[in-house]
Amino acid sequence: MATRSGTWDYREAFGDRFARTYFRRFGEGVVSSIGLGTYLGEATDAADDAYHDAIVEALESGINVVDTAINYRHQRSERVVGRALDDADVDRDSVVVATKGGFVPFDGERPENPGRWIHEQYVESGLVDRTDLVRGQHCLAPAFLDDQLDRSLSNLGLDSVDCYYVHNLETQLADRSQEAVYDQLEAAFTRLEERAAAGDIGQYGVATWEAFRVPEGHERYLSLAEVVSRARAAAKAAGNTATHFRAIQLPFNVVMADAFTVAAQHGADGPQSALWFAHEAGLDVFASAALAQGDLVDGLPADVAEQVAGETSAQRAINFARSGPGVTCALVGMGSPEHVAENVAAGTHPPLGADAFDDIFE
Repeated sequence: MATRSGTWDYREAFGDRFARTYFRRFGEGVVSSIGLGTYLGEATDAADDAYHDAIVEALESGINVVDTAINYRHQRSERVVGRALDDADVDRDSVVVATKGGFVPFDGERPENPGRWIHEQYVESGLVDRTDLVRGQHCLAPAFLDDQLDRSLSNLGLDSVDCYYVHNLETQLADRSQEAVYDQLEAAFTRLEERAAAGDIGQYGVATWEAFRVPEGHERYLSLAEVVSRARAAAKAAGNTATHFRAIQLPFNVVMADAFTVAAQHGADGPQSALWFAHEAGLDVFASAALAQGDLVDGLPADVAEQVAGETSAQRAINFARSGPGVTCALVGMGSPEHVAENVAAGTHPPLGADAFDDIFE
């Protein structure tokens, strides 16, 4: 697991290469404000090899955050992350590794009949009750998450992960009411609190796509305040003195800025954006889709591009994402060492200051 001393030593080794605030506090440690994501790419050996080289390059260049999920590329992403961690010339305790559970993963490749495969592997085996599955592929049952966390640890070759996310919890709203989803989430959180107490995870959170950045009343909306409340109840139920719920992940980029512009969440002083709520609640924010899944590589809106530092559109997009209030780290897919070199170099430029960031939206 990442440690205070390990991550600070990493910052000491690489910090002089980067501009101000590149490294940011994460618990008692520090993390790079650019992280490597592993979502995109084909489920092939060639893509695995490219990812391996990219992850090793990133870890040896100043990126100490690696984000993955058990369902990414049918478990291949977790497995290649584990291989790269072994091969990179960095200590395990200097790297923050995050993964996710919620979607039923295939194993190495997509089966010819996905529905039948899930039924045989998960329902008939007793790992999942059919009534717990939403859209035939998503489950928040505590026993399922237990199984998925164990599989993730095996895939990664690790004894523990630093952050474990409940993955796209709003998927459950397709079949269930908000209240039922909150109840399910509290049960899932209770199990994760138990796994945190056992040392299997350092902390946990929720990785979302729409839930926290759509207006209240939207069919995919969930209250971050209620999620935090359920995490506190879960900690109490597990016998922990404080919750291990410490992070959220959600999209944030130039063309998907709803996490900052939409006052969908209820704070102590009234409606506020998800970013501001998280900041005031002391939650770390990991901004996914910093490049809008590659769309921003071709260019940013002109009025934004001229204000954000960077030599390329990709660098400017990354620097915009890590300029958001309360953002700890901007996650970027990097499938080759060449992508790593360009993206890491974004950190040699300073992010926007608070006033300059606000000016973009006036």
